[in-house]
Amino acid sequence: MIRLSYDEILARIKEKSGIGEAELAGKVEAKMSQLAGLISKEGAAHIVASELGIKLIDQLSGRLQVKNILAGMRDVETVGKVLQVFEERQFSSNNREGKVASLQIADETGSIRVVLWNEQADNVKGIGVGDVVKVKSAYVKERNDLKELHLNDRSTILVNPPGETVDAVIPKTAAAAAVVQKAVRKKLSDIGEADSVAEVLGTVVQVFDIKFFETCPACGKRARQAGSGFACSDHGEVKAGYSYVLNTVIDDGTETMRLVLFRRMVDKLINKTEQDVLSFRLQPDSFQQVKNDLLGNFIKATVRVNKNELFDRLELIAQEIQEASPDEEIARLNDELAAVEKSQPQSLN
Repeated sequence: MIRLSYDEILARIKEKSGIGEAELAGKVEAKMSQLAGLISKEGAAHIVASELGIKLIDQLSGRLQVKNILAGMRDVETVGKVLQVFEERQFSSNNREGKVASLQIADETGSIRVVLWNEQADNVKGIGVGDVVKVKSAYVKERNDLKELHLNDRSTILVNPPGETVDAVIPKTAAAAAVVQKAVRKKLSDIGEADSVAEVLGTVVQVFDIKFFETCPACGKRARQAGSGFACSDHGEVKAGYSYVLNTVIDDGTETMRLVLFRRMVDKLINKTEQDVLSFRLQPDSFQQVKNDLLGNFIKATVRVNKNELFDRLELIAQEIQEASPDEEIARLNDELAAVEKSQPQSLN
């Protein structure tokens, strides 16, 4: 099934209608209010697009620019310049050995990871940064909110094919940079279900223990208990690795809200390497001091807003995080105050 994220729906509506972001968000919120409890924000955005006569998906397969590649598509063709080549990895699935390799490619509209399985992985040998590759008959999957092009035995990848050029490209960090760029600073009390991303500022007031979970070494997806071992939904029985998640609570003076951090964001928040964090799995008591040190930290985060259906509450998923600077925030407030005063009409007295 083809799936558009909320951000992708809004971007396509804005592109095709010219409606501003604030007005569009208002339309979505009004639709959600009208159908309270019966529809998600993605569903509300779909209805808004339909009422405006906007077709969200123009093409389901064939040659596409990166920005038009959507999760669930099949038989996709695209051309991009190689930004990075990742090391080939071995994995075990259903008592069979396999391998996987991947590339990060980009065109002028975006960047995407290309994943090559088994025999296809051999095609990565000899490919270097700066090469132009043409991918044909690929299918699209989504992992950690990022789309990936996957190549199976029906797919092909051509290196520097005649007549194919890619001049300007978006760097591999563009997706994250775009999220940061469009994230508007919000008070926690002002964040609602219609929000997708935001920038927040707050003090860490509660820290929970790190939760570790098994993952598939081939694709990184959650591995589930299967008999005496673990299995991946895509790769069957696997020798599982580990990932982790950390739950915290932040307070900005207007509200408290749960801030959830996965893997890289955990490393960044506590200033530890992945290996350091994994050591807490076997020595959980050693994390207590880290928890204590985090309390009272003043942080700034770019977040994705998520509705936790189980607990019926909004949560924030960290996309980027850093220690906040009180001096910078004071300067920012002073600038905002000066701008407001400048906009006020001058007194005649």
